[in-house]
Amino acid sequence: MHADKKHIIRLLNTSKGQIEGIIKMIEDDKYCIDISNQILAAIAILKKANIEILEAHLTHCVVNAATKEERIEKMEEVKEILKKVAK
Repeated sequence: MHADKKHIIRLLNTSKGQIEGIIKMIEDDKYCIDISNQILAAIAILKKANIEILEAHLTHCVVNAATKEERIEKMEEVKEILKKVAK
């Protein structure tokens, strides 16, 4: 992986902390809208981490693929991920 690992791990740890906080909010019967807002915040951080990983994939793995066939294969992988993101 060619993304900034420390930055990605920091984002994921932040998201993990948010999710742990969300679980506590649910256990403590907090207001539903507040819980939903925290879920959206966790999702946003996960999306940001995913985008950074995909950008690194495009700028390193796809660009540096040895053959045209390998580049096409790697681009197809990205297309499949984007289809999942778009759902």
